[in-house]
Amino acid sequence: MASPALRNPLPVSLDDIRAAAERIKGQVVRTPTMLSRTLSELTGATVYVKFENLQFTAAYKERGALNKLLLMDEATRARGVIAASAGNHAQAVAYHGRRLGVPVTIVMPKPTPTIKVMQTEGHGANVVLHGEMFDEAYARAQELEREQGLTFVHPFNDPEIIAGQGTVALELLEDAPEVETLVVPIGGGGLIAGMGIAAKAIRPDIEVIGAQAELYPSMYCRFTGNTLPSSGDTIAEGIAVKKPGEITGAIIDALVDEILLVSERDMETAVSLLLQIEKTVAEGAGAAGLAALLTHPERLKGRTVGLVLTGGNIDTRLLATVLLRDLARSGRMARLRIQLQDRPGALFSVIRVFEKHQINIIEIYHQRIFTTLPAKGLYTDFDCEARDAAHLRRLLDDLQAAGFDVHPVEIH
Repeated sequence: MASPALRNPLPVSLDDIRAAAERIKGQVVRTPTMLSRTLSELTGATVYVKFENLQFTAAYKERGALNKLLLMDEATRARGVIAASAGNHAQAVAYHGRRLGVPVTIVMPKPTPTIKVMQTEGHGANVVLHGEMFDEAYARAQELEREQGLTFVHPFNDPEIIAGQGTVALELLEDAPEVETLVVPIGGGGLIAGMGIAAKAIRPDIEVIGAQAELYPSMYCRFTGNTLPSSGDTIAEGIAVKKPGEITGAIIDALVDEILLVSERDMETAVSLLLQIEKTVAEGAGAAGLAALLTHPERLKGRTVGLVLTGGNIDTRLLATVLLRDLARSGRMARLRIQLQDRPGALFSVIRVFEKHQINIIEIYHQRIFTTLPAKGLYTDFDCEARDAAHLRRLLDDLQAAGFDVHPVEIH
């Protein structure tokens, strides 16, 4: 934790954040902060969740974008603005730009989920797809800024953006003043910087912890001095930032207590848990805070924790995949590969065992050609549903006792 002397030179103050809160009041949703009894029991912490996925564009990014736009003069607004974003910042700038009559151009990385591209275009923005990662889209946006005389709206490395994002902490601590630890997803660092300034000014003893995807540990490396690669295919594309912000980085150095890396698997589990338990949709980045409690249970056990569910813009196909993978990991869905002889009655003999255990078969796939078995042998994959892992285990034991060569097909 930084000393009070370190807070003075920071580019954003609590007064700036309170002014932003008044400026955007009534134009963004004051989202609820609610105690999750089930997540608390599951993690061993007392867990409060702030549902920023309930914003109109389904993410907290509206706060900073709107604050930035409202602070522009009329001439600047008339010329138009440009932003680079993997999605949520794009939608925020596009939505509030249209509301305020500001022309908006957004440069997005090519792999941005289709839903985010469509929603951004739906808000009236001109979308340019460029590059594979945020940094390439950012460079192209800077070129267009110069070429077309536009004003750049940075997704995180801007004091006015940071002040807007800090309003999340004002609301969370007003609704749940007993929170001891804030766990905040980190990409470029705008949200945790703003929240850190507000939270530490209001409650100097509060702990501020960042949650960053282990595939993109850029701010973690800046914070700790470690050297780790930032690359890979993450479900948390909203925080897949290779180069952290300098302004946000300095604030994080001064105010953030720790940054925790979270695994892809735990982010998938967190997305699934939020849907099953809280009946709410989170994108991968939005679930990173809960994933930190899953990856580092001992670090936060016994604490009263405030999580920010930062966004809910996840591609529906990806969401379906995440949910099905979670069912497989929990033993409620499985693919069993069974070696059979290619003769009448062989399949029926297996199905009788499934019927005995009342396990539903969803799909059956035969493989006769691409195997190392003799010509009269085959592999058959059974996709099936069980009540739980123990139910599935009883089926496996019975199949093996009956003499079948059976192997579950594992997933990561």
